[in-house]
Amino acid sequence: MKRSKLLDLTSLSKELLLQVELLKFDSLDEMNKDLFKKIDWDEFLASTLHHRTFCTLYRKVKLLNGEHIPDKVIRKLEILYKKNIYKMLHLSAEMDRINKLMIKENIKFLLLKGPALAKELYGDISLRTSCDIDLLVRIDELENIDVILQNEGYIKNDYIRSILNDWKWRHHHVTYFHPVKEVKFEVHWRLNPGPASEPSFNDLWERRQISALTHTPLYMLGNEDLFMFLSTHGARHGWSRLRWLLDIHQMLMKENVKLEILKKIAEKHQTKHLLGQAIRLSYELFNYQKIKYFVELSNNKHALYLARKSIFYLENKVNLHTYPVPEDISSYHKNYLFKLKTPIQKFIFFLSFFYPYPEDQDILPLPKKLHFLYFPLRPVLWLWNKARPGAQTLKGDIK
Repeated sequence: MKRSKLLDLTSLSKELLLQVELLKFDSLDEMNKDLFKKIDWDEFLASTLHHRTFCTLYRKVKLLNGEHIPDKVIRKLEILYKKNIYKMLHLSAEMDRINKLMIKENIKFLLLKGPALAKELYGDISLRTSCDIDLLVRIDELENIDVILQNEGYIKNDYIRSILNDWKWRHHHVTYFHPVKEVKFEVHWRLNPGPASEPSFNDLWERRQISALTHTPLYMLGNEDLFMFLSTHGARHGWSRLRWLLDIHQMLMKENVKLEILKKIAEKHQTKHLLGQAIRLSYELFNYQKIKYFVELSNNKHALYLARKSIFYLENKVNLHTYPVPEDISSYHKNYLFKLKTPIQKFIFFLSFFYPYPEDQDILPLPKKLHFLYFPLRPVLWLWNKARPGAQTLKGDIK
Protein backbone atom coordinates (compact mmCIF):
# COMPACT_ATOMS: atom_id res chain seq x y z
CA MET A 1 0.00 0.00 0.00
CA LYS A 2 1.40 3.41 -1.00
CA ARG A 3 1.92 5.75 1.92
CA SER A 4 0.41 9.22 1.72
CA LYS A 5 2.62 12.28 1.61
CA LEU A 6 2.01 14.91 4.26
CA LEU A 7 3.96 17.99 3.09
CA ASP A 8 2.69 20.67 0.71
CA LEU A 9 5.39 21.27 -1.91
CA THR A 10 3.24 23.26 -4.34
CA SER A 11 4.82 26.53 -3.23
CA LEU A 12 8.29 25.48 -4.40
CA SER A 13 9.59 27.06 -7.60
CA LYS A 14 9.39 25.19 -10.91
CA GLU A 15 13.18 25.30 -11.11
CA LEU A 16 13.56 23.66 -7.71
CA LEU A 17 10.92 21.02 -8.42
CA LEU A 18 12.70 20.13 -11.68
CA GLN A 19 15.96 19.88 -9.79
CA VAL A 20 14.36 17.47 -7.29
CA GLU A 21 12.85 15.42 -10.13
CA LEU A 22 16.22 15.10 -11.88
CA LEU A 23 17.90 14.04 -8.62
CA LYS A 24 15.13 11.56 -7.89
CA PHE A 25 15.16 9.52 -11.13
CA ASP A 26 17.76 7.98 -13.43
CA SER A 27 15.51 7.64 -16.44
CA LEU A 28 13.60 10.26 -18.42
CA ASP A 29 10.71 7.79 -18.72
CA GLU A 30 10.15 8.00 -14.96
CA MET A 31 10.05 11.78 -14.86
CA ASN A 32 7.21 14.26 -15.12
CA LYS A 33 7.90 15.87 -18.52
CA ASP A 34 5.67 18.85 -17.74
CA LEU A 35 8.29 20.11 -15.29
CA PHE A 36 10.57 21.03 -18.22
CA LYS A 37 8.07 23.59 -19.51
CA LYS A 38 8.56 27.34 -18.96
CA ILE A 39 11.75 26.94 -16.95
CA ASP A 40 13.96 29.96 -16.28
CA TRP A 41 17.26 28.21 -17.00
CA ASP A 42 19.37 30.97 -15.44
CA GLU A 43 17.38 30.55 -12.22
CA PHE A 44 17.74 26.78 -12.53
CA LEU A 45 21.54 27.10 -12.65
CA ALA A 46 21.50 29.57 -9.74
CA SER A 47 19.43 27.09 -7.78
CA THR A 48 21.90 24.25 -8.40
CA LEU A 49 24.69 26.49 -7.12
CA HIS A 50 22.72 27.47 -4.03
CA HIS A 51 21.81 23.88 -3.23
CA ARG A 52 25.27 22.53 -4.16
CA THR A 53 23.76 19.80 -6.33
CA PHE A 54 25.31 20.63 -9.70
CA CYS A 55 27.74 17.69 -9.57
CA THR A 56 25.09 15.01 -9.20
CA LEU A 57 22.82 16.85 -11.63
CA TYR A 58 25.49 16.96 -14.31
CA ARG A 59 25.80 13.17 -14.23
CA LYS A 60 22.01 12.91 -14.47
CA VAL A 61 21.48 15.39 -17.36
CA LYS A 62 24.21 13.71 -19.41
CA LEU A 63 21.99 10.63 -19.49
CA LEU A 64 19.25 12.70 -21.15
CA ASN A 65 21.47 13.21 -24.23
CA GLY A 66 20.56 16.90 -24.45
CA GLU A 67 16.82 16.23 -24.54
CA HIS A 68 14.68 18.89 -22.81
CA ILE A 69 17.68 20.77 -21.36
CA PRO A 70 19.50 23.53 -23.36
CA ASP A 71 23.10 22.86 -24.34
CA LYS A 72 24.29 26.03 -22.57
CA VAL A 73 22.92 24.70 -19.27
CA ILE A 74 24.66 21.35 -19.71
CA ARG A 75 27.95 23.08 -20.61
CA LYS A 76 27.73 25.28 -17.49
CA LEU A 77 27.05 22.25 -15.30
CA GLU A 78 30.02 20.50 -16.88
CA ILE A 79 32.32 23.43 -16.07
CA LEU A 80 31.14 23.48 -12.46
CA TYR A 81 31.48 19.70 -12.25
CA LYS A 82 35.09 19.73 -13.51
CA LYS A 83 36.08 22.59 -11.19
CA ASN A 84 34.72 20.61 -8.28
CA ILE A 85 36.79 17.55 -9.24
CA TYR A 86 39.99 19.61 -8.93
CA LYS A 87 38.78 21.07 -5.64
CA MET A 88 37.98 17.67 -4.15
CA LEU A 89 41.28 16.15 -5.31
CA HIS A 90 43.10 19.12 -3.78
CA LEU A 91 41.26 18.70 -0.47
CA SER A 92 41.85 14.93 -0.49
CA ALA A 93 45.59 15.35 -0.99
CA GLU A 94 45.84 17.94 1.77
CA MET A 95 43.76 15.81 4.13
CA ASP A 96 46.08 12.85 3.48
CA ARG A 97 49.12 15.02 4.19
CA ILE A 98 47.75 16.46 7.44
CA ASN A 99 46.55 13.00 8.48
CA LYS A 100 50.10 11.66 8.30
CA LEU A 101 51.28 14.51 10.55
CA MET A 102 48.49 13.71 13.03
CA ILE A 103 49.41 10.01 13.04
CA LYS A 104 53.03 10.94 13.72
CA GLU A 105 51.89 12.93 16.79
CA ASN A 106 49.46 10.15 17.82
CA ILE A 107 46.43 12.47 17.56
CA LYS A 108 43.10 10.74 17.01
CA PHE A 109 40.44 12.49 14.95
CA LEU A 110 37.28 11.67 13.01
CA LEU A 111 36.33 13.15 9.65
CA LEU A 112 32.83 14.59 9.57
CA LYS A 113 32.27 15.66 5.96
CA GLY A 114 34.44 16.63 2.99
CA PRO A 115 35.81 14.24 0.33
CA ALA A 116 35.61 11.28 2.73
CA LEU A 117 31.84 11.74 3.01
CA ALA A 118 31.53 12.02 -0.78
CA LYS A 119 33.44 8.76 -1.21
CA GLU A 120 31.37 7.01 1.46
CA LEU A 121 27.92 8.12 0.28
CA TYR A 122 28.32 8.50 -3.49
CA GLY A 123 31.26 6.21 -4.22
CA ASP A 124 32.98 9.04 -6.09
CA ILE A 125 34.39 12.30 -4.71
CA SER A 126 33.30 14.12 -7.87
CA LEU A 127 29.61 13.74 -7.00
CA ARG A 128 29.54 15.97 -3.93
CA THR A 129 30.88 19.45 -3.25
CA SER A 130 32.87 20.56 -0.23
CA CYS A 131 34.41 23.90 0.62
CA ASP A 132 36.45 22.72 3.61
CA ILE A 133 37.57 19.78 5.73
CA ASP A 134 35.71 19.15 8.99
CA LEU A 135 37.27 16.98 11.65
CA LEU A 136 36.39 16.13 15.25
CA VAL A 137 38.97 15.81 18.04
CA ARG A 138 39.10 15.57 21.80
CA ILE A 139 38.99 19.02 23.34
CA ASP A 140 42.35 18.44 25.04
CA GLU A 141 44.00 17.93 21.62
CA LEU A 142 43.13 21.40 20.33
CA GLU A 143 46.46 22.94 21.31
CA ASN A 144 48.42 20.14 19.64
CA ILE A 145 46.43 20.48 16.42
CA ASP A 146 46.83 24.25 16.57
CA VAL A 147 50.62 23.80 16.57
CA ILE A 148 50.52 21.37 13.62
CA LEU A 149 48.27 23.52 11.45
CA GLN A 150 50.01 26.82 12.19
CA ASN A 151 53.40 25.22 11.52
CA GLU A 152 52.00 24.16 8.14
CA GLY A 153 51.05 27.74 7.27
CA TYR A 154 47.42 27.75 8.37
CA ILE A 155 46.05 30.89 9.99
CA LYS A 156 43.57 30.57 12.85
CA ASN A 157 40.42 32.67 12.75
CA ASP A 158 40.24 33.91 16.35
CA TYR A 159 36.63 35.05 16.21
CA ILE A 160 35.59 33.39 19.48
CA ARG A 161 35.21 35.64 22.51
CA SER A 162 34.92 33.80 25.79
CA ILE A 163 34.44 34.25 29.50
CA LEU A 164 34.80 31.61 32.19
CA ASN A 165 35.52 28.99 29.49
CA ASP A 166 32.04 29.23 27.99
CA TRP A 167 33.59 28.58 24.55
CA LYS A 168 33.82 24.89 25.42
CA TRP A 169 30.06 24.42 25.16
CA ARG A 170 28.67 27.54 23.48
CA HIS A 171 30.84 26.98 20.42
CA HIS A 172 31.79 23.76 18.66
CA HIS A 173 34.58 24.45 16.19
CA VAL A 174 37.40 26.78 15.23
CA THR A 175 38.51 27.61 11.68
CA TYR A 176 41.94 27.58 10.03
CA PHE A 177 42.70 28.83 6.52
CA HIS A 178 45.78 28.44 4.32
CA PRO A 179 46.11 31.62 2.21
CA VAL A 180 48.29 29.98 -0.46
CA LYS A 181 46.61 26.58 -0.79
CA GLU A 182 43.17 28.12 -0.16
CA VAL A 183 42.19 25.21 2.06
CA LYS A 184 40.00 25.62 5.13
CA PHE A 185 39.92 23.30 8.12
CA GLU A 186 37.14 23.32 10.68
CA VAL A 187 38.40 21.66 13.85
CA HIS A 188 35.45 20.51 15.99
CA TRP A 189 35.43 19.51 19.64
CA ARG A 190 31.65 19.02 19.51
CA LEU A 191 29.37 17.87 16.71
CA ASN A 192 26.96 20.76 17.31
CA PRO A 193 26.86 23.86 19.53
CA GLY A 194 25.96 23.23 23.18
CA PRO A 195 24.46 22.87 25.60
CA ALA A 196 22.66 19.96 23.90
CA SER A 197 23.65 16.40 24.76
CA GLU A 198 25.71 14.40 22.27
CA PRO A 199 27.97 11.31 22.23
CA SER A 200 31.44 11.63 23.73
CA PHE A 201 34.49 11.46 21.49
CA ASN A 202 35.39 8.10 23.03
CA ASP A 203 31.97 6.65 22.16
CA LEU A 204 32.23 7.97 18.61
CA TRP A 205 35.76 6.61 18.27
CA GLU A 206 34.63 3.16 19.41
CA ARG A 207 31.95 3.12 16.68
CA ARG A 208 34.18 4.62 13.96
CA GLN A 209 34.62 3.28 10.43
CA ILE A 210 37.60 3.50 8.13
CA SER A 211 37.40 5.72 5.08
CA ALA A 212 38.24 4.45 1.60
CA LEU A 213 39.52 7.89 0.61
CA THR A 214 43.25 7.29 1.19
CA HIS A 215 45.68 4.40 1.63
CA THR A 216 46.77 5.83 4.98
CA PRO A 217 44.26 4.89 7.74
CA LEU A 218 41.67 7.65 7.94
CA TYR A 219 38.62 7.38 10.16
CA MET A 220 35.12 8.83 10.04
CA LEU A 221 31.94 8.52 12.07
CA GLY A 222 30.23 5.14 12.15
CA ASN A 223 27.04 4.83 10.11
CA GLU A 224 24.55 5.53 12.89
CA ASP A 225 26.58 8.41 14.33
CA LEU A 226 27.05 9.82 10.82
CA PHE A 227 23.31 9.66 10.16
CA MET A 228 22.61 11.43 13.44
CA PHE A 229 25.23 14.11 12.76
CA LEU A 230 23.98 14.79 9.22
CA SER A 231 20.41 14.96 10.53
CA THR A 232 21.19 17.37 13.37
CA HIS A 233 23.44 19.49 11.15
CA GLY A 234 20.82 19.71 8.40
CA ALA A 235 18.06 20.47 10.91
CA ARG A 236 20.10 23.26 12.50
CA HIS A 237 20.40 24.90 9.07
CA GLY A 238 16.73 24.43 8.22
CA TRP A 239 17.61 21.98 5.41
CA SER A 240 18.15 25.12 3.34
CA ARG A 241 20.34 23.21 0.88
CA LEU A 242 19.20 20.09 -0.97
CA ARG A 243 22.69 18.65 -0.79
CA TRP A 244 22.30 17.95 2.92
CA LEU A 245 19.02 16.18 2.33
CA LEU A 246 20.48 14.27 -0.60
CA ASP A 247 23.18 13.00 1.77
CA ILE A 248 20.46 11.65 4.06
CA HIS A 249 18.72 10.03 1.11
CA GLN A 250 21.96 8.38 -0.01
CA MET A 251 22.48 6.92 3.45
CA LEU A 252 18.94 5.56 3.51
CA MET A 253 19.36 4.05 0.05
CA LYS A 254 22.60 2.32 1.07
CA GLU A 255 20.63 0.54 3.83
CA ASN A 256 23.62 0.41 6.17
CA VAL A 257 22.03 2.26 9.09
CA LYS A 258 20.82 -0.12 11.81
CA LEU A 259 17.53 1.20 13.15
CA GLU A 260 17.78 -0.22 16.67
CA ILE A 261 21.28 1.22 17.22
CA LEU A 262 20.17 4.55 15.75
CA LYS A 263 17.12 4.72 18.02
CA LYS A 264 19.20 3.90 21.09
CA ILE A 265 21.65 6.73 20.36
CA ALA A 266 18.82 9.14 19.47
CA GLU A 267 16.84 8.39 22.63
CA LYS A 268 19.90 8.98 24.80
CA HIS A 269 20.59 12.37 23.21
CA GLN A 270 16.99 13.44 22.46
CA THR A 271 17.30 13.65 18.69
CA LYS A 272 14.57 11.22 17.51
CA HIS A 273 12.42 14.09 16.20
CA LEU A 274 15.35 15.46 14.17
CA LEU A 275 16.02 12.06 12.61
CA GLY A 276 12.32 11.80 11.84
CA GLN A 277 12.36 15.22 10.19
CA ALA A 278 15.22 14.15 7.91
CA ILE A 279 13.58 10.83 6.97
CA ARG A 280 10.22 12.48 6.31
CA LEU A 281 11.83 15.06 4.00
CA SER A 282 13.71 12.32 2.15
CA TYR A 283 10.44 10.49 1.56
CA GLU A 284 8.49 13.56 0.51
CA LEU A 285 11.08 15.05 -1.85
CA PHE A 286 13.05 12.05 -3.12
CA ASN A 287 10.37 9.38 -2.73
CA TYR A 288 12.31 7.16 -0.34
CA GLN A 289 10.47 3.86 -0.75
CA LYS A 290 11.34 2.04 2.47
CA ILE A 291 10.04 4.63 4.90
CA LYS A 292 7.97 1.93 6.64
CA TYR A 293 11.13 0.75 8.44
CA PHE A 294 11.48 4.22 9.96
CA VAL A 295 7.79 5.00 10.40
CA GLU A 296 8.12 5.35 14.19
CA LEU A 297 10.59 8.20 13.66
CA SER A 298 9.11 9.83 10.55
CA ASN A 299 5.50 9.93 11.77
CA ASN A 300 6.40 11.53 15.09
CA LYS A 301 4.25 14.68 15.49
CA HIS A 302 7.24 16.85 16.37
CA ALA A 303 9.16 15.50 13.35
CA LEU A 304 6.25 16.21 10.99
CA TYR A 305 5.85 19.72 12.38
CA LEU A 306 9.56 20.45 11.86
CA ALA A 307 9.49 19.01 8.34
CA ARG A 308 6.69 21.42 7.46
CA LYS A 309 8.57 24.34 9.02
CA SER A 310 11.66 23.58 6.92
CA ILE A 311 9.78 24.04 3.63
CA PHE A 312 10.06 27.79 4.28
CA TYR A 313 13.83 27.59 3.65
CA LEU A 314 13.31 25.89 0.29
CA GLU A 315 10.53 28.28 -0.74
CA ASN A 316 12.67 31.33 -0.06
CA LYS A 317 16.07 29.97 -1.15
CA VAL A 318 17.41 30.95 2.25
CA ASN A 319 21.16 31.37 2.61
CA LEU A 320 22.13 31.51 6.27
CA HIS A 321 25.82 31.87 5.41
CA THR A 322 25.56 35.29 3.74
CA TYR A 323 25.56 38.19 6.19
CA PRO A 324 23.62 40.15 7.06
CA VAL A 325 20.72 37.69 7.03
CA PRO A 326 17.47 39.60 6.28
CA GLU A 327 15.51 40.44 9.43
CA ASP A 328 12.44 38.38 8.50
CA ILE A 329 14.62 35.33 7.77
CA SER A 330 16.62 35.82 10.95
CA SER A 331 13.47 36.07 13.05
CA TYR A 332 11.96 32.95 11.46
CA HIS A 333 15.20 31.01 11.94
CA LYS A 334 15.54 32.00 15.59
CA ASN A 335 12.02 30.76 16.25
CA TYR A 336 12.65 27.59 14.23
CA LEU A 337 15.81 26.77 16.20
CA PHE A 338 13.87 27.04 19.44
CA LYS A 339 11.20 24.69 18.04
CA LEU A 340 13.91 22.09 17.34
CA LYS A 341 14.40 21.60 21.07
CA THR A 342 12.62 19.12 23.30
CA PRO A 343 11.10 20.43 26.58
CA ILE A 344 14.18 19.36 28.56
CA GLN A 345 16.49 21.00 26.00
CA LYS A 346 14.45 24.22 26.20
CA PHE A 347 14.82 24.22 29.98
CA ILE A 348 18.60 23.78 29.72
CA PHE A 349 18.67 26.47 27.04
CA PHE A 350 16.93 28.96 29.35
CA LEU A 351 19.31 28.08 32.18
CA SER A 352 22.26 28.84 29.89
CA PHE A 353 21.20 32.51 29.82
CA PHE A 354 22.26 32.76 33.46
CA TYR A 355 25.81 31.79 32.54
CA PRO A 356 27.91 34.92 31.85
CA TYR A 357 28.44 36.10 28.28
CA PRO A 358 31.61 37.79 26.96
CA GLU A 359 29.50 40.88 26.24
CA ASP A 360 28.93 41.28 29.99
CA GLN A 361 32.53 42.48 30.21
CA ASP A 362 31.72 45.31 27.79
CA ILE A 363 29.03 46.63 30.14
CA LEU A 364 30.95 46.12 33.37
CA PRO A 365 34.68 45.35 32.99
CA LEU A 366 36.05 43.36 35.92
CA PRO A 367 39.51 41.94 36.64
CA LYS A 368 39.79 38.28 35.62
CA LYS A 369 40.03 37.13 39.24
CA LEU A 370 36.59 38.68 39.85
CA HIS A 371 34.86 37.16 36.80
CA PHE A 372 32.95 34.79 39.07
CA LEU A 373 30.87 37.85 40.07
CA TYR A 374 29.29 37.85 36.60
CA PHE A 375 27.14 34.91 37.73
CA PRO A 376 25.10 36.84 40.34
CA LEU A 377 25.32 40.01 38.21
CA ARG A 378 24.04 38.37 35.02
CA PRO A 379 20.32 39.31 35.48
CA VAL A 380 21.26 42.86 36.46
CA LEU A 381 23.54 43.29 33.43
CA TRP A 382 20.88 41.91 31.11
CA LEU A 383 18.31 44.44 32.44
CA TRP A 384 20.89 47.22 32.35
CA ASN A 385 21.63 46.51 28.71
CA LYS A 386 17.93 46.42 27.81
CA ALA A 387 17.35 49.79 29.52
CA ARG A 388 20.14 51.63 27.73
CA PRO A 389 18.87 53.79 24.81
CA GLY A 390 20.07 52.36 21.52
CA ALA A 391 22.00 49.60 23.27
CA GLN A 392 23.06 46.57 21.27
CA THR A 393 21.14 43.42 22.19
CA LEU A 394 23.19 40.94 24.13
CA LYS A 395 23.43 37.41 22.73
CA GLY A 396 21.83 36.26 25.93
CA ASP A 397 18.64 38.22 25.30
CA ILE A 398 15.51 36.14 24.79
CA LYS A 399 13.29 37.26 21.94
